[in-house]
Amino acid sequence: MRPVLAFLTDFGTRDHYAGTMKAVALGICPDATLLDITHDVPPHDVLTGAVELAAAFKYFPAGTIFVAVVDPGVGSPRRGIAVETADYKFVAPDNGVLTAVLREAPAKKMVELTERRYARPTVSRTFEGRDRFAPAAAWLAKGIQLSALGRPVAEIQRIEIPVPEVSADEIAGVVLRVDRFGNLVTNIDRKTIERLAQASAIEIDAGGHRIERLVATYAELPADGVGALFGSTDHLELAAPSSSAADRLALARGATIKITRR
Repeated sequence: MRPVLAFLTDFGTRDHYAGTMKAVALGICPDATLLDITHDVPPHDVLTGAVELAAAFKYFPAGTIFVAVVDPGVGSPRRGIAVETADYKFVAPDNGVLTAVLREAPAKKMVELTERRYARPTVSRTFEGRDRFAPAAAWLAKGIQLSALGRPVAEIQRIEIPVPEVSADEIAGVVLRVDRFGNLVTNIDRKTIERLAQASAIEIDAGGHRIERLVATYAELPADGVGALFGSTDHLELAAPSSSAADRLALARGATIKITRR
């Protein structure tokens, strides 16, 4: 199978950045298949980048190499890193963007990108995605070992990603992201709710708003309100039919979610 490179950035698609980075990768490994996860991570939002990467990576073929560039520290002394898990490789700035992925798929090897032969001859201090990260990933796709990219590291930066607080009768969580449809995606997964409630009914409070219904599909949402369901990542989300639940409830990332048994 042809090697697969998958890209996640906050570059957007209006400017040349994402396309140029992919062009550099193809110049090194012309056989690579290039795929986009998203380039619409909000600028400098490492947390959203980490969550989006974790939501997607496991659906890619084993052996995929991911380039994750959400990099508010570009040009600073922060490191560039490459990480290998059981099934995948990741190239990224060392700023926590791999935190959520490595919770699910522990690292087997980690290196700092110190070997200059696997970067472009001149590295811009404002565009390391083009000059360091894309080349390193492309060389991995071409067949070099992770260890060739630089010296091993024992620890990398992690960011705080909220996890639900669970008691005997309540789950306290937060909205972790708001998708482009205005759905409020929480950090509470189905298994956590099932352990709390089992066969019991639950009550959901979202930032002071009572959510009346837990449904199975978007089509079952209340016509004039907001309902809850388990989305594609199996996390609880709040949604409104053909409109934005975030706008209807005036809530954003970080809003509190409380689930109690009736």
